[in-house]
Amino acid sequence: MSGFAADWLALREPYDAAACNAAVRDAAIAAIAGFDPVSIVDLGTGTGSGLRALAPLIPARQTWRLVDNDLSLLARAAETERPPRVQVQAVPVDLAHDLEAALDGAVDFVTTTALLDLVSEPWLERLTVECAARRLPFYATLSYDGRIELTPQDPADSAIVAAVNAHQRTDKGFGPALGPKAAAEAIARFTTVGYFVDRQPADWVFGPQDGEIQNELLAGWASAARAIGMLQLEFIVGWLTRRRDLVAAGRSSMRVGHIDLFARPTEMRRPDRSQSNSTSPSRR
Repeated sequence: MSGFAADWLALREPYDAAACNAAVRDAAIAAIAGFDPVSIVDLGTGTGSGLRALAPLIPARQTWRLVDNDLSLLARAAETERPPRVQVQAVPVDLAHDLEAALDGAVDFVTTTALLDLVSEPWLERLTVECAARRLPFYATLSYDGRIELTPQDPADSAIVAAVNAHQRTDKGFGPALGPKAAAEAIARFTTVGYFVDRQPADWVFGPQDGEIQNELLAGWASAARAIGMLQLEFIVGWLTRRRDLVAAGRSSMRVGHIDLFARPTEMRRPDRSQSNSTSPSRR
């Protein structure tokens, strides 16, 4: 797996879209049905997959603040083809240190994709506090939850998965990562501050025809297992060779567990229409 390189993000995007839980997504869109225009912040936007997935489904005029610290990815996101009613602002921010700055100003809705499992417990607490203080709804898709099912099974699968999940909890730039616990921790924290939370599985499902992404994942998992130091190199290489052979033979399938969640404040902040001629009036 090539980390956050643009080619990896492009490869996974259609599978992310297929995994999206429609019920959670529709609840998120319904929560801002009365907002026109609506201001949306996309945390860790990458190449803009969240914008491409969500913007066409929201009928209102939209201003998206695309936030990332990777200038190359951010530039790609800003060039995303989008409906005429959608405006974008690309904002370079180091979310590990400047989360609060990313949420300043006119914001009605916060979203993110595949970010929560990378962040630490203190960072998630900051996010929860900042959203709650502003009464902002929060929609997070594709939080990895630790489930990996490989078919056919290999005797080494469980050891590799355990090593991968241990690696998921190492520092990804935000401090020790929540990894597979991320969605559960987010649900607990938002519930504590009085939010209603919808959560549903949003698993990646790969069949024998999806060989390219399977091979990328297998390589990434092998690298993670080696980096964590729990297993012998020969053990990892043997597993990777056998699993790649299954992919090449068209016999491999995978399910990778993810969670989609939508956290909605008990009382939604209503948009301020006192500046109705503005495309993005202040709502604070």
